[in-house]
Formats: sequence, structure tokens, C-alpha cells
Amino acid sequence: MTTSWADRLAGGFRRTSDRLGENLSGLFGKAALDADTLDQVEEALIASDLGPATASRVRARLEGERFATGLTEQRLREIVADEVAAILAPVAKPLEIEAFPRPQVILVIGVNGSGKTTTIAKLAGLLTEQDYQVMLVAGDTFRAAAIGQLQVWAERVGVPIIAGAEGADAAGLVFEGVKRGTAEGTDVLIVDTAGRLQNKAGLMDELAKIRRVLGRLNPAAPHDVLLVLDATTGQNGLQQIEVFKETANVTGLIMTKLDGTARGGVLVAAAERYGLPIHAIGVGETLDDLRPFDPQAVARAIAGLERLK
Repeated sequence: MTTSWADRLAGGFRRTSDRLGENLSGLFGKAALDADTLDQVEEALIASDLGPATASRVRARLEGERFATGLTEQRLREIVADEVAAILAPVAKPLEIEAFPRPQVILVIGVNGSGKTTTIAKLAGLLTEQDYQVMLVAGDTFRAAAIGQLQVWAERVGVPIIAGAEGADAAGLVFEGVKRGTAEGTDVLIVDTAGRLQNKAGLMDELAKIRRVLGRLNPAAPHDVLLVLDATTGQNGLQQIEVFKETANVTGLIMTKLDGTARGGVLVAAAERYGLPIHAIGVGETLDDLRPFDPQAVARAIAGLERLK
């Protein structure tokens, strides 16, 4: 039996919605929401990784409502979903392939272990489904495993790849990719990059070199710089956004590893704090587990509403 995307999202945000329910238990059924109860609700939302700004919004909403028969779990979750969706809606932006001349160059960055390489493969699959011609560049030349992994994924997805040996010049591979992509009419060139957050200077130097090479071929490139965030890292993901914004001029986010163990509330905190476009989210390891970001569906999954049906 095929599982719907809504059900997969609900599963991906299970830890967040379960934690929300646990933290809110005992607060239902009170017709009068006094200051102490509202404090408890706010604290419960913060403890669920939704962030203080979201918690404050929900509290303000509760203060403005009257509950004749008491605050039910269903109603509170609906309010949480409404406020989360309001925060997420402005950052939900599909990845548009509109660069001219082609190809549109997408740099993908992130710390090692974030799911960056598999996310590139899934993104290539998603764009291929939309009839775009895609090419990959294995620019994480510091890890032979990353090169080999991307080559396997490229074959599985059915897209060409530019790759060299471990230690090869990443900027040179990108140059080759753009030249070949231009000649072959490729729509999208997706570039993997080395994920070395602990070495900001080295990362910045390498990305700057790639940018210089791209600039000689197309001044508008790279057109997108996408940061892949591992949802299991929780609030540490916010620190990664901070660092990569400084070093890499991030233009958008992809959240991955929403596998049921993730602390998905950080997605809301990231949207509130940084306002960067969120293009897609991933809920598993298969190719069809990455889909465009839907704020309403994600808000309902975070609030646990799908499981209360």
C-alpha cells in the first residue's frame, strides 16, 4: 500500500508532535486560561523546539479567544497549526529554474553528515520529473566516499556527472561542468561542495574560487546557494545557518532527515529568525522522499493534526 505524502510528513514530524502533546498534557479542559496556564503553554511550545517567537504568537492568540467548554487538545493543535503556517507561508518558495543563458547553477552546501549528497540526488530526480535536463558536479573532492556516492546516485537517477579523483580541483570541475552543460543544452547544473563547517576560512576560500570561475563564464552564477540542514540536529541547525550565511551567501534551505526522530520544530524557528526561502523537505532515503515545501501540510504535521483525524 502506498503511503500518502501527508502520512509521510506526519511520520517525519512524529517526534515533534509527540513532544508537543507530552508537554501540553494536563493543560486541557480549562475554560478560563489564567496567566499561569498561558505561561505553561508558552513554555511547552518552546520545549518542543518551536522557538520563543512562535510560542509568543500562540499565547497571544489564546489570550484573545474565549473557551466556553474549555480548551481542547484538538483546538490547541489547530491554533498551533494556524500560527506555524502563518510563519512558514512567506518562506515557502519553489525552486524556480529560470536562468538564461542556461545552465542554472546550483551550489549545494552543508556540513558532512547532513544528507547533502543524497539530497542532491533527490533534487536531481525531482527536477528530472519536471522535464529539466540535469547534470551533477562532484565538487566535494576532499572525500572519495562523497564522489563515489554521487556517481552511484547519478547513475540511478539517469543524469550525467562531472567527477574527478579525490583531491581534484573543485573549481576546475565546475568550470568543466558549465562548459559541457552549455554545449549540451543542460538546464540545471547541481554542484556538490565540501562540507567543512569547522574550517570556515577554507570553505570560504574554496567557494570564492568557485564563484570566480563561474563569474568568468556567467556573471549571474551561481544562481542558487542551497544549504542542506539535518533536522535531527535541532537548534544546532540555527547555528549552521548563521555560519553559512556569513561564508557562502545562502539563498535558500532544504530540510532533510525528517524521519520521525527529527526535531522538526527548528524549521519554524529558522523561518522566523532568518526568513530564507525553504524550497523542499526530505522525509526518507528514497528518491521520491524529497518534495517542494508545503507550509500548510507541514504545519498540520508539526501540530499532529493528521493523527487526530
